[in-house]
Amino acid sequence: MPYKKPTTEKVYYAIGEVAELFNVNTSLVRFWEKEFDILKPRKNKKGNRLFTQKDLDNLYIIYNLVKERGYTLQGAKEMLKSEKIDDTTKKIEIVNSLEKVKSFLLELKNEL
Repeated sequence: MPYKKPTTEKVYYAIGEVAELFNVNTSLVRFWEKEFDILKPRKNKKGNRLFTQKDLDNLYIIYNLVKERGYTLQGAKEMLKSEKIDDTTKKIEIVNSLEKVKSFLLELKNEL
């Protein structure tokens, strides 16, 4: 899975940290911020973007639609505006739960 969940919960994540979590360039994160209204990172006095966990969740939905499922930017925007996004969010949550179970089972297997 290309998205690496943060190991520690933070209030804000810098754009470099976000780009590293998704294994993309910071320029792509900035581009998606301009393209998708649901991404609204705060900016400090210096103008640095500060992403919250909600921003990371929204970015993961965008990442999933564009990079993993092959949607165009316009198609992803339409999907986000439609009610189908709830289905997408539920599927993402299920996949995340299954990933946790898988890693737990692999750890358990290694201990045996």
